[in-house]
Amino acid sequence: MTAAEAPPALLRRVGHVAVITLNRPHAMNAITAAMSLAVQDAIDELIADPDLRVGILTGAGDRAFSAGADLKEVAAGRPLIDQSQRERGFGGFLKSGLAKPLIAAVNGYALGGGTELLLACDLAVMSGSATLGLPEVTRGIIAAGGGLLRLSKRVPLAIALEMSLTGAPISADEALRWGLVNRVVPPEQVLDTALELANVVAANAPLAVQASKRVTYAARDAGSDFGAAAWALSDGEAKTVMRTNDAKEGPRAFTEKRAPVWSGT
Repeated sequence: MTAAEAPPALLRRVGHVAVITLNRPHAMNAITAAMSLAVQDAIDELIADPDLRVGILTGAGDRAFSAGADLKEVAAGRPLIDQSQRERGFGGFLKSGLAKPLIAAVNGYALGGGTELLLACDLAVMSGSATLGLPEVTRGIIAAGGGLLRLSKRVPLAIALEMSLTGAPISADEALRWGLVNRVVPPEQVLDTALELANVVAANAPLAVQASKRVTYAARDAGSDFGAAAWALSDGEAKTVMRTNDAKEGPRAFTEKRAPVWSGT
């Protein structure tokens, strides 16, 4: 199979984890409309299958997670997403988010759209030799895939502005220092470390994990954590979770000194 014939994204199941791989290593996993649709199909499978509890997004090869937009496509005037994806954004999740946790396994360069993919994930493991950056201004465009919207929520404003206005990349150590990633490991350990992290998450009650994710993100806009709005948010999710079968299984398993068996109901 030639590079042109290979699927532009792949999904591999590892237990309760879906490993989604950007599969254009010959082009540093640069984003095209075909890749965007293939990622969306994989994301939809992750969302729809109750047996899949966590996703990992990584890149094929050892050079790049994703070099961002395929500038050959941009120069030719071709879109980087399919028309059907405009409401959901690239890969079907950049604008809408995911109910389930998604971990970025950054195995190489993650520039432009590659950094935007990382910012749309919940957790990240990064190769010590990889770099992040939003170089769009050096090409006369802006980071319109969520990079400018999300970066300043992850790092101090001065750092976000320096990255977005200069277009200069940052190292893995800098990314760890500013809290953009959770782990920095040698290149050959990136996927295994991401799988270890994913399996820790996947071992927990899936509905409780999803509710915890929703509250954590929504809390940023809920005002003071002593305010009524924030507590209404937390209390509402807690009441819903406490009505699940898994909320009964967890204490029961603890009492019986065994591992819980989650039903996701």
